[in-house]
Amino acid sequence: MSSSFHAFALPTELLQNITLRSRLPHHTTSESYKVEPQDLPSQTATVHGSRACNVCVGASFQDVEEQRSHFRSDWHRYNVKIRLRGGKPVSEVDFAKLVDSLEDSISGSASDSDGTDSDQSDAVGNLLQRAKISSRPPSPLDSNPAIPQTPLAWFHSPPATQIGVYKALFPLNSDPTSYVDELKSMQRGGGTEGRKWAMFMTAGGHFAGVIVRVSKPEIEEETLQTTKKRLKRERPDTEVLLHKTFHRYTTRRKQGGSQSVNDNAKGPAKSAGALLRRYGEQALRDDIRNLLSDWADDIYQCERIWIRASASNRRIFLDYDDAVITKGDERLRTFPFPTRRPTLSELERCLLELSRVKTSHLTEEALREQDEAYLASLPKPKPKPQVPVSIPVATKAKEPRLSKEEELMRDKWNRLLDMVVHGRLDALKDFWEREGSGLGGIDTRIPSWTGVKVATLLQYATQAGQVAVTDWLLNIERADPTIVDPSEAAPTEQDSLDGDLETSRISRGPHRTAYDLASSRAVRDVFRRSAGAHPEWWDWLGAGRVPSVLRQEMEEEREEKKRVRRKGLKDKIKERESREKEHGSQVEEEVSVPAPEPPTPSQPSNRPRRLGGASGSADAVAGLTPEMRAKVERERRARAAEARLNTLSGR
Repeated sequence: MSSSFHAFALPTELLQNITLRSRLPHHTTSESYKVEPQDLPSQTATVHGSRACNVCVGASFQDVEEQRSHFRSDWHRYNVKIRLRGGKPVSEVDFAKLVDSLEDSISGSASDSDGTDSDQSDAVGNLLQRAKISSRPPSPLDSNPAIPQTPLAWFHSPPATQIGVYKALFPLNSDPTSYVDELKSMQRGGGTEGRKWAMFMTAGGHFAGVIVRVSKPEIEEETLQTTKKRLKRERPDTEVLLHKTFHRYTTRRKQGGSQSVNDNAKGPAKSAGALLRRYGEQALRDDIRNLLSDWADDIYQCERIWIRASASNRRIFLDYDDAVITKGDERLRTFPFPTRRPTLSELERCLLELSRVKTSHLTEEALREQDEAYLASLPKPKPKPQVPVSIPVATKAKEPRLSKEEELMRDKWNRLLDMVVHGRLDALKDFWEREGSGLGGIDTRIPSWTGVKVATLLQYATQAGQVAVTDWLLNIERADPTIVDPSEAAPTEQDSLDGDLETSRISRGPHRTAYDLASSRAVRDVFRRSAGAHPEWWDWLGAGRVPSVLRQEMEEEREEKKRVRRKGLKDKIKERESREKEHGSQVEEEVSVPAPEPPTPSQPSNRPRRLGGASGSADAVAGLTPEMRAKVERERRARAAEARLNTLSGR
């Protein structure tokens, strides 16, 4: 694909019969795949069999070198990686918008050769990292995936010439049917100084701006036609009139985002570097606005104003008092292709890309074939999801509304159970005296809506371990201890093996009585004592499952045994203490006997001296009289006895 034609200096013979490529052949497509003229992709004029990208929709190539260049581009690398992660590939226009919206993280010198490749790699990495956090903005592809949007409008000039011009060169909101007239009008006009463009880029603290002439003045063309004299030096189609680049420290290298964006997200940082970056942002903003003020007269004469900046940096050019460029200016454009770091050489490349048209040379038959191939490569529309038949969901039955009498009855039961479980016997007696008959008597079943798993108040008090309440229910109110607890748990063999004689009767299976639910010995004694005092009331030992009765004399006998046992333990303790005291007094008498020590000049006077020296020392008794040796031996024995006593007493 060549780009030898200038958009504002196209040959006259090319424009004579030029037409906009309006539609694709009808016999190759269904109604759902008809494409409007403005939606034709730029690559439709260059599809050659297998030289197309299966990842980037609409990307096709004329030769192998162009195909290899595409595979090395950031657009292709981004689409491949985002597709591997389950995302959707984007068109070249959408990728350019994503790059423009990304706050560039490149810092350093403003040279155009240092770090260009790494900058693009960082852009792709930052875009992929952003894709993890937030979804990409909606693109034209989302509305109709079968019709990819392209930035180029393609024209056909018989017999076999096609040219592609960027749509951004045409006026805003212009009808695609008027593109041919607009293209012809672009070949004339421009005044005595020619058409002017203003191009600005800023990212990562870098700024580049130019005022360029993109077409020759009309007076020069008229002079060439009248004089028919060859000028010594013909003026070029494009010419840079003003240019300026500078750089400020606003971002940390490879960190991404400016300091202001980081402050808005995480709060203002307090480091020295953050202060420098804030100062750099302010200085960059002032430098750009001062430059716009200096170039104000030239900017007013410009036909197009191209700005590449992020959402935050775009406010530098537009949103301030006495702004040279207004926000709703129809001349404003964004670059419809990916751009690199803002430098003068990058602006010159973008100018060449915008002003040079894309050309190809295909016959009518070749165009028809490539249209059919392009339609075949478009993704098929997804079938409309069938509306599932709504199955009525069984709603949970609402509880019936309670009457005032039922609410009052539930309140009484809640109060009664609270008194029983907390052992408030005095309040329970007064309450039962007033409301007992209305609740159904002492052996009435506890309602199921309370959530209590036992049957009667006696079982509830026994399970809660309330001794006084259980005694009152058994002996005063004569509650029935033979009522069985409605439990469904089956007894296990291990339950009958564990525990002592009494606790082994507490079964987890059915037919549990109030005694089986007792959790302490004091509560069980209440049942045994009542069985001994009133054996004629109930079948205590049978249906009541009480193992044995407990009479007054049995309790006195048990208490007497406890008293004797305690007294015997006390006597043994006193006897042992008296023996220890007697043995200790004998040892003290032996130790208290003064033992004269022989003078030992060699021993230091400031160290403690013990009679007999170290135990087992032969030198300690050498040279002593028999009486002294006997005393030393007694001393050693006394110390040994004291040590044994300390060991026995646990000290």
